[in-house]
Amino acid sequence: MKRFGVLHQEWGMVINMMIQVYDLRQKKMIDEDTPNYVSLLFLYHSFYGRGVLHLLVKRKIVSELIGKMMKSRGSIKRIKPFIKKYRINQDEFNDNIDDYKCFNDFFIRKLRHGAREFDFTPDALCSPCDGKVLAWENIEPDFLCQFKGMEYSLAKLFDNEALANEYKGGTCIVFRLSPTDYHRFHFMDNGICGVSRIINGKHYYSVNPLALEKMKEVYLKNKRSLSIFESDNFGKVLIVEVGATAVGSIKQTYTAGERVERGSEKGYFEFGGSTVILFFMEGKADIDNDIILNTQKGIECKVLAGEKIGHASKK
Repeated sequence: MKRFGVLHQEWGMVINMMIQVYDLRQKKMIDEDTPNYVSLLFLYHSFYGRGVLHLLVKRKIVSELIGKMMKSRGSIKRIKPFIKKYRINQDEFNDNIDDYKCFNDFFIRKLRHGAREFDFTPDALCSPCDGKVLAWENIEPDFLCQFKGMEYSLAKLFDNEALANEYKGGTCIVFRLSPTDYHRFHFMDNGICGVSRIINGKHYYSVNPLALEKMKEVYLKNKRSLSIFESDNFGKVLIVEVGATAVGSIKQTYTAGERVERGSEKGYFEFGGSTVILFFMEGKADIDNDIILNTQKGIECKVLAGEKIGHASKK
């Protein structure tokens, strides 16, 4: 009975938690709409939930099955209620809602021309995607902050110690995409991108803050894709896309070795939450102060693809 009492107390504490982020445009804190909020609380913040998580939910086959369900014809009925519940702007859609053949079609939707505007000032650093952002400067190759003080090795993240050393003293920007976000990601500058290298993680954990504050080294355990982007204005940028629970796959739509323009599409995530991480070498990028200050407080900032989040370093 003692265990049940502790569980009830623990659950009572977290059930009233709200994920809040800082909206850079409105200059204020806002609540984030989080699909499956209660499920995340159960899986990552309760004794019995963590048992279910480790025995079943984290496994690749579960994410694959969920991905297949979201590609089935029966998943169409989920689209309209999802749009209504999370107040997703249909005016931005490139296609008519009735043209989607399954929930995943809606999830990987394209937006109409002009729905996301990139700043083409050469030294402007633009967000490559919609999401919630954290950023760190003067990073070390041995450790990178994930969330609330948890750290892990860049060499393990990159699966390459020499590459990790190249980014000593540089900048790291983490963009978390929730299921309600637009899930295509873009190039933040003109340049040439190399081949994307896949690192197959053993598990598929959520990248939601409710999960990150309870699970260590999530980015090392999940499937991820790495590519080197030779940027015109920011040098050798390392791009890492990380899958998460229920992410069917990370799809790259660019052609390696061909020149791309700022704002052009790099790829997309199929159903689920996910993360894009950018790494800049020392002296290449300066991040807006609002983002840095909020990161130091453990607060994410809400951004849209194309939004200016910093500039090329003048050092």
